[in-house]
Amino acid sequence: MHSAPLRVALVGYGFAGKTFHAPLIAATPGLALTLIGSSDAAKVHADRPDVEVIGDPLAAVTDPRADLVVIATPNDSHAPLARAALSAGKHVVVDKPFTLDIGEARELTALAERHGRLLSVFQNRRWDSDYLGVKQAIDEGRLGEVVHFESHIDRFRPQVRERWREQAGPGTGVWWDLGPHLADQALCLFGVPDRVVASIAVQRTGAVVADWAHVLFEYGQRRAILHAGMLAAGGSARFVVHGTRGSLLKPRADQQEAQLLAGVIPGAAGWGEDDDAFVWHDEHGHSALPAPAGDQRRYYMAVRDAVLGLGANPVTPAQAVALMAVLEAAVQSAEQGRAVTPALSAQERGAFDRR
Repeated sequence: MHSAPLRVALVGYGFAGKTFHAPLIAATPGLALTLIGSSDAAKVHADRPDVEVIGDPLAAVTDPRADLVVIATPNDSHAPLARAALSAGKHVVVDKPFTLDIGEARELTALAERHGRLLSVFQNRRWDSDYLGVKQAIDEGRLGEVVHFESHIDRFRPQVRERWREQAGPGTGVWWDLGPHLADQALCLFGVPDRVVASIAVQRTGAVVADWAHVLFEYGQRRAILHAGMLAAGGSARFVVHGTRGSLLKPRADQQEAQLLAGVIPGAAGWGEDDDAFVWHDEHGHSALPAPAGDQRRYYMAVRDAVLGLGANPVTPAQAVALMAVLEAAVQSAEQGRAVTPALSAQERGAFDRR
């Protein structure tokens, strides 16, 4: 290992920065949370009194003390801040969604290559217990050939909240908030779809941006359904997967977000454990399958190793570009009422291994 920890500048201390990034970085050996870019120093110091706060985000991403910059600011600032950090010679992690469009994603990818710096996107839910269990079942061949995959992130939030994700502006709304998680997991499992068909809607009284999204990925005969909504009080499973050998259902979601909100330190006793078993159905009936433990720290462990030349980038810019194309295809499909093929070259489509 490197003799000294990598110094990390976290820029943005809203929900993502406070709830996910700061605790995960602080709990990852070999990383040191050195400074935080935020306009609310009191909020930061209430949690982390020993961390320096810089009010200007541009100054934070270019600060000479930082080896790695983590950008957890509103979506429309991701590209300009990442551009400044890469140009200053920093390694960079960007929260999802990577950028607002695929053009910016390709530009940042090229910039990182020119400067020889790591550029990665924070897809922490690749290390959730529910997804890991589905991936394990598919990898082991338990399901046979998967014909139907359904992934839900449903919440019950009937009141529109005063936060930028629910206000009018670029990169806001449920598809840009939760869609990157749903789509990234599907791409990891099955690759880039042949076509995307989507319906996106505003359902809550007073909502000004989309708060419901239903997106279909077509892969030959296989179908993957991705769904997110804010008026689901219950009754939907996190995952439902049907294959030629049986069906797998995961009732509840991974608990790491709930643990972080409750103040559990990543890596503490019980961290990432999931007592909600999978339900397996086949011709013999049904049975319970234990869920593996999740650990979103593994993302930052992999980033650390990649910066030090000891491992691979856990979420590559090429994967982020492919994901952006799929997110854009869903928006275009919803607006135009037709199936859309993601606008990617053959090489770009290969960023995810296709099954």
